[in-house]
Amino acid sequence: MNNDLYKIRQLSAGRNQPTCFHKAQILILILGLLVFSGSVCAQRTLTLEEAIATALLNNYQIQLSKNDSTIAAIDYSYRNMVFLPSVNGNAGLTNTNNNQKQTLADGTQRKSSNIRSNNLQANVALSWVLFDGLKMFATRDKAAALLEAGEYTIKEQVVNTIAAVINNYYAIARGKQQIGATDVQIKLNQERARLAQNKLDIGTGAKPDVLQSKVDLNSQRSLRMQQEVQVAQLKEQLAQAMNSQINGAAFDIPDTIPLNYDLSLGNILDAIEQKNPSLQLAKTRIQVAQYGVKESRADLYPTLSFNSMYNFTRTENKKVINPFSTLFNQSHGYNYGLTASIPIFNQLSARRNIKQSQWGLKMEELNYDNQHSLIRLNAINSYKNYDQQKRALKLEEENIELAKENVDIVFQTYKLGMATLVQLREAQLSLAQAYDRLIEARYNTKLSETELMRLEGDILR
Repeated sequence: MNNDLYKIRQLSAGRNQPTCFHKAQILILILGLLVFSGSVCAQRTLTLEEAIATALLNNYQIQLSKNDSTIAAIDYSYRNMVFLPSVNGNAGLTNTNNNQKQTLADGTQRKSSNIRSNNLQANVALSWVLFDGLKMFATRDKAAALLEAGEYTIKEQVVNTIAAVINNYYAIARGKQQIGATDVQIKLNQERARLAQNKLDIGTGAKPDVLQSKVDLNSQRSLRMQQEVQVAQLKEQLAQAMNSQINGAAFDIPDTIPLNYDLSLGNILDAIEQKNPSLQLAKTRIQVAQYGVKESRADLYPTLSFNSMYNFTRTENKKVINPFSTLFNQSHGYNYGLTASIPIFNQLSARRNIKQSQWGLKMEELNYDNQHSLIRLNAINSYKNYDQQKRALKLEEENIELAKENVDIVFQTYKLGMATLVQLREAQLSLAQAYDRLIEARYNTKLSETELMRLEGDILR
């Protein structure tokens, strides 16, 4: 009977299991996920790695971030084009049909109608900016900073998605552990109801004991049904987070919650400075704003350009009324030179743009300081919670053994008629509460651990 009563002792297990997985494992898992995504017929065990890999493949926010980064990558690939000249070709054909009337100085008049002519013009123009206040260099470097910002945006979304999947995944495990704890209470109540009925049958028991035992049994059965619904809902939430074609009924997960007991606040705070994607993104935005200031300052300096053009012109007149006019004229050739544009007064727009860029830079610096302060505060508070939950978990692991032993003793004495139903119910209630606290402490420790790893930015290590 003792084995039946306490068959879920493994609820306390799993302390030293690994909590992280290697990046290469994700790459391998991604290759096989299409098989899993299409398998909805039979229930199978879904590992955390598979859940994360599926979410990374299908998450909409990650896909949108990738698209933004791709646009930045395109701009980056053309960053050196700002140093090259621009070349444009132009061509035009004009046909005319005029009526002309001329009066010369000697009083002679000439008049003609339907005078046709055509004019063909074509040119190729080259314009090459040689100096623009170093604006082209700032534009090139700004493209590199924007590309880096896009990469950190993707990483930030990836880390947040993984953390959300981990929390959802182990919320299901917590629900299954709660079901297991309820099963212990159901078995206890079944045995208690049987003993109460036996005592009543032999005349040493009371009817209220039988009724109360059955009421408690039905209450636990009802609680179990509620817990099953909650687990099913959490599984559907996980399926939605993975954005897969499967549903919650198609998979199951283990009921263990592995924990990492070796996290150090000092190491986490050091890692945040180097790896947290939100902080790195804020730093990169400062760089982008700095290049924006340089671009604005360039408008204060003159612009020197090299210009060259090849021209071709041909004019053909069908007839003329002036004997000195040409019937055919054609010319072609090229020209080249330098052009300097010196800003003298432009309604102070350049200075206005500089001030706006400088304020934008200051806002990005303030945003970084704010992000830095909030993330450090969140890390310190999360670590305090993590440490407190670890100590609470150790205490509850001791309490669960005491509660189990107490129920076993009271149950045996109840069989011998040396304990009352009230005493047995109190012992059961203490056991149920001990299980609840144990499961919550384990899950809360996992939440704190995941949050610390999310803040560290190295959740895929």
